[in-house]
Amino acid sequence: MTFRKLLFLMTLALVLVVAGACAAQPTPTARPTETAAPTDVPTEEATSESAALPDLEGRTVTVAVENAYPPFNSIDPESGEAVGWDYDAVGEICARLNCVPEFIQTSWDGMLVAIANGEFDMAADGITITAERDETVDFSMGYMTVEQAILVRADEERFSTAEELAADTSLIIGSQTGTTNYDVAVELVGAERVQAFDLFPVAVQALIAGDVDAVIMDNTAGLGYVGANPESVKIVGSSLRSDALGFAFPPGSELVAAVNAALESMIADGTLQEINARWFVPAEPAAEEEAPAEATEAAAAEATATP
Repeated sequence: MTFRKLLFLMTLALVLVVAGACAAQPTPTARPTETAAPTDVPTEEATSESAALPDLEGRTVTVAVENAYPPFNSIDPESGEAVGWDYDAVGEICARLNCVPEFIQTSWDGMLVAIANGEFDMAADGITITAERDETVDFSMGYMTVEQAILVRADEERFSTAEELAADTSLIIGSQTGTTNYDVAVELVGAERVQAFDLFPVAVQALIAGDVDAVIMDNTAGLGYVGANPESVKIVGSSLRSDALGFAFPPGSELVAAVNAALESMIADGTLQEINARWFVPAEPAAEEEAPAEATEAAAAEATATP
């Protein structure tokens, strides 16, 4: 099965469960990164650091995931297996730290509260690091930087920039509730013009159906919809904002330092970028969208250590 077909089936199954039988579904695939593979050969110092990683002595680490946010995490409808970047990355982290990840599905709207209350050891869900969230949970170092993008229908001609979208007061934006994408949408047009959805696939379904006029989401997901469905959706305008993503932990968790050490070793030896390449596969832009797509991809998801 191709990766694109796999992500198509994941999203189709998700929307059928949440929204019932609907019209043809948008289908996210893994998103591209334009990051070149590391060219530096790991130094002896980096190798030594990797060998000296903390040993968690086989402990179980509970990891909250949504299982509804491809390519980070989702359920393969054919096999029923949980798959995604989060599973591969956290699995590699635990392999280096001698721990056993136990992934537990939970809804996004209560995830960070549960982390703050110590109900899970960590959360992996493509979580944006913000100052407000940092007041209630601890974050790992940033493992990736993403851009916030505007997804629209492929035949959209009423606007092509964020400014034009904001200026037309008849236009409605959709986004997932409780996300920084939703916050950016409200900042752009006001809360009265933003429709909240529990899941991004449902928001994109509403876009295709004409119930909303645009969806604001991370480009890692947005460009994936474009790559698989160029006849249905496209990205317009430039990046609205850059955000670093990180893992979330209960306040004072000793796992933060351990996970950071593992991430640093994965960056040093190229493993993190190998995982990125596995899930964020470049997609060819449509000819007429080549310029804006390139502009977006130039700032697209890039594995990077954020000090």
